[in-house]
Amino acid sequence: MTTVTSATTGTAATAGKTATGIGADFNTFLGLLTTQLKNQDPTKAMDTQEMTNQLVQFASVEQQISMNGNLDKLIGLQQAAQLTAAAPLLGKTVEVASDRIALQGGTGTLRLPAAGTATSAIVTVTDAAGHTLKQQQVTLGTAATDWIWDGKSAAGKQQPDGGYRIAVAGRDKDGAPQEITANVVARATAAERGAGGELKLVLGGVSVGFDAVRSLGQ
Repeated sequence: MTTVTSATTGTAATAGKTATGIGADFNTFLGLLTTQLKNQDPTKAMDTQEMTNQLVQFASVEQQISMNGNLDKLIGLQQAAQLTAAAPLLGKTVEVASDRIALQGGTGTLRLPAAGTATSAIVTVTDAAGHTLKQQQVTLGTAATDWIWDGKSAAGKQQPDGGYRIAVAGRDKDGAPQEITANVVARATAAERGAGGELKLVLGGVSVGFDAVRSLGQ
C-alpha cells in the first residue's frame, strides 16, 4: 500500500484563535473607551493623542494577525501541493543516497559503482543494536552492479522487513582503502513531511529527503 501523509501543523487554526481573541479584545477596548468618553469630566477631557495611539496599535496588531493567518494558509496549501506532486513516485523504484538499506519483501538492493581506483568493496549490514548481520567482499565490475541482500544474517536467520544500517568500504587491487559511493535501490511506499517541515520519501523502513534521490525507475 502506498500513502501520502500530511504532517502540516495547525498554525492556521492557532492564528484563527488568536485573531478571534484580538478581535474580542478590540471590541472590549472600544466599549470601555465609549463608556469613558460618555462619563468623562468635561473640564478634564481625555487626551485625544493617547486615544488615537491606542486605536492605531490595536488596528496594527489586528492587521498583523490577519496577515499571519493568510500566510499560514498559503504555506499549508503549498505543503499539500508538494505532497500531491510526490504521489507519482509512489510504487516506483528509486535510487537514493542513504546509509540505510531497505529490506522489502525479504530482499534489499545496493547499487555499487563501476571499478576505478577501487576494484572491490566490503559491504557490511548491521541491525539497530549494531550487530553485524552480513559482511561480504564484492568485486566491482566494468559497470555499476547491484548487490542483493537476501535479508538473512550470517547465521541464516531471516530478518524482518525494514531499514538496516549499511556501510561500504572500497579497496584497491592491493587492499588499500579507497573511497567509493554506493546508493540504495528500493520501492517508494509513501511521502511524508518531517518534524521540521521537510518533504521526505519513504522506502519501506527508510526515510530520505527528496534531494537524496539519484534516479527513478519503473
